[in-house]
Amino acid sequence: MINETSRHKGLRKRLVEGLKVKGIRKASVLEAIGNVPRHLFMDSSFINFAYKDQAFPIGAGQTISQPYTVGFQTQLLDVQKGEKVLEVGTGSGYQAAVLVEMGAKVFTIERQKELYTKTHRFLPSIGYKPACFFGDGYKGLPDFAPFDKILVTAGAPSVPPELKMQLKIGGKLVIPVGNDKHQDMCEIIRTDENDFTMKKHGGFIFVPLLKGTVNF
Repeated sequence: MINETSRHKGLRKRLVEGLKVKGIRKASVLEAIGNVPRHLFMDSSFINFAYKDQAFPIGAGQTISQPYTVGFQTQLLDVQKGEKVLEVGTGSGYQAAVLVEMGAKVFTIERQKELYTKTHRFLPSIGYKPACFFGDGYKGLPDFAPFDKILVTAGAPSVPPELKMQLKIGGKLVIPVGNDKHQDMCEIIRTDENDFTMKKHGGFIFVPLLKGTVNF
């Protein structure tokens, strides 16, 4: 049972209106953000801030991205119902829930065992059932490739070649690329077996995309 009140719904509606003002216009993205109960993805100490357009800590040195960033990446990814989407960096599971809400078939990978253990149990408990994996996001999930879309929710110093090769022809990868103080949001489209195009869409700051896996 989802702990949901009319106040939560009202705060989400206000959040969605604020995202529209900031440039998130795709109806399916706004509807998904308006439906996902973000307050359930945060520690109780941050519950009162759940519908502010801010990022907050979720443990293991990670954050739940601010809703605008989630909206921007998701809008840029241009997710269609039924598409096979790989998310690199499950974190709290909020972005994965938004993608599931949009009708995508979601595969999500997390390198922090603490977060993976928590999230892969939590998401089904509130009605979201992406395929969750513990592993190195740099390597993606080659056994399940190719993907229509790939979304990376951490900043990488460069684009991992393994992820590019897991896109289908015509598929799209959205990834923040840069150093720990600034990343450019990059949109990469696979145009042929070995050819890709890239566009940059403004600056952001994400936690770093780390290699390897962490065991506890």
